[in-house]
Amino acid sequence: MAVAAAGPRRIELKGVMVDYLLQRSPRRSVALRVDARGVRVGAPLALPLRTVEGFLREHADWLLDKLAQRAARAPLNPWRLVDGAEVPVFGEAVRIALGRTVRGHRWVRQDAGGEGLELPGDQAERALVRALEQRGLDWFRERVGDFCDRLGRPSPPVRLTRARTRWGSCSSRTGIRLHWRLVHLPPELIDYVVAHEVAHLVEMNHSPRFWAVVEGLYPHWREARRELRRASASLPNILPGDAGHPLEEE
Repeated sequence: MAVAAAGPRRIELKGVMVDYLLQRSPRRSVALRVDARGVRVGAPLALPLRTVEGFLREHADWLLDKLAQRAARAPLNPWRLVDGAEVPVFGEAVRIALGRTVRGHRWVRQDAGGEGLELPGDQAERALVRALEQRGLDWFRERVGDFCDRLGRPSPPVRLTRARTRWGSCSSRTGIRLHWRLVHLPPELIDYVVAHEVAHLVEMNHSPRFWAVVEGLYPHWREARRELRRASASLPNILPGDAGHPLEEE
């Protein structure tokens, strides 16, 4: 029986050619995942290739549906950093002005109302991300502190992450990490992610006890979770690799 080495492979599923990455490890079962890096299949070290492919054919409908959903979410007109472009910050449009400052960034009030962001003509992308990260981190730390107060717990260190698939994470050792792109979302959706991660300070799992803590902090978490998945598909793709992020809460 053939046992394929780990690496990129291709299979035809219902007339569609699907590329996938086969990953071998001392696991006991086959695992299938679709994320920002594509289709990945985890398989036991000695499992025959035909068994792996049989597993893929058995789950062809699910896999093709996931790939179709990802293709539908891909932006037809990727966001571009140009003078006059708008970027969402806490759910509100912020107009960008390029070349209005020598270096760094400057938040300004628009004559017609709302907020604007002035960026240098050179290295504008870096300045934009730095501005958004600074604005977001201040907000995230305040919200983490508020939810921790509700639980009667000290606020842990809060840092930013650029993880490819997660909105956030919580560790008893390093604290809470929140994705910088959360800054684009409305405050109520940011609060859901923050509440989710803060709840992990009580329950480091996704058991019913964990979700009870989430509900105590954020009663409408089910609706927010659905909206978060929908809203994430429309975020601007500022950095290379942002497009198509299947970001989820952890």
